[in-house]
Amino acid sequence: MTLSVLVPSSLVREAEDQREATRKLGYVARAATVFRADRLVVFPDREGETRWGGGFVETVLRYAATPPHLRKEVWDRRDELAYVGVLPPLRIASTTGSDSDESGSLTQGIVTEVGPEGRVRVTCGLQHPISLLVPPEMAVEEGERVTIRISSREPVRARIVDAPQPGYDVARMDLAEALARPDAGIRVATSRFGRPLSADGVADLSRQVAGGATVAFGAPGRGLPDILGIETEAVAAAEGGEVEPDDPGFDLWLNTIPNQGSEVVRTEEAMFASLASLTLPSQTE
Repeated sequence: MTLSVLVPSSLVREAEDQREATRKLGYVARAATVFRADRLVVFPDREGETRWGGGFVETVLRYAATPPHLRKEVWDRRDELAYVGVLPPLRIASTTGSDSDESGSLTQGIVTEVGPEGRVRVTCGLQHPISLLVPPEMAVEEGERVTIRISSREPVRARIVDAPQPGYDVARMDLAEALARPDAGIRVATSRFGRPLSADGVADLSRQVAGGATVAFGAPGRGLPDILGIETEAVAAAEGGEVEPDDPGFDLWLNTIPNQGSEVVRTEEAMFASLASLTLPSQTE
């Protein structure tokens, strides 16, 4: 399955300062990591943005996803990263040992330059960036993470392999575009006005999510209905299904915290609560 998590560019709109905004994004990154999200998408909500918008949110989330051994080499000094010291460690396994088929170990690298003839320069924790051929079946862009198999360090012998990346990727795209991806799976909008999630409904939902899921969250004081310009009454009346005509393509509007004891549930709190329920394995697995 592929799990995509969608958050708005207004995610840190209530933060009092940049340190607090960075810390909040650290918890979002933790939630995406804990529940094995494959993709963390930042979609635009420019009307809800305050001082720190989508560029800041994307940069900090990308930094958090970068393996610690690559951060110094990949990231220059940027104003957005002034307080990344408050980010909680993700502890994503970035290196694995050798397997039974091929010698060498796997590690992560970052593409720093795309060159001609299918070659790219990659920073992967060695003394210098290395030039590698991209496998014919792969297409990579500058800034993208890739998996490197290192068979020798002296002299350096390495190659890019088409292997799953640990942790999440970060992307910025419109909400409708993210929902239309072929690997979107069941598309869930989280909202306190959606259908309340019950214990009886978790089993059926987990079976649907097992085939892939895209889960979207709102911002503090600005939920998905506000962002999309949808009346909350329309969401409630839809009994969890698609809301016409303004719904960008959700299959389900879901209230994952039906008995919340606080007037406001923060986005990072909603992520932990929602993804914990949605990613439970079904009894048939």
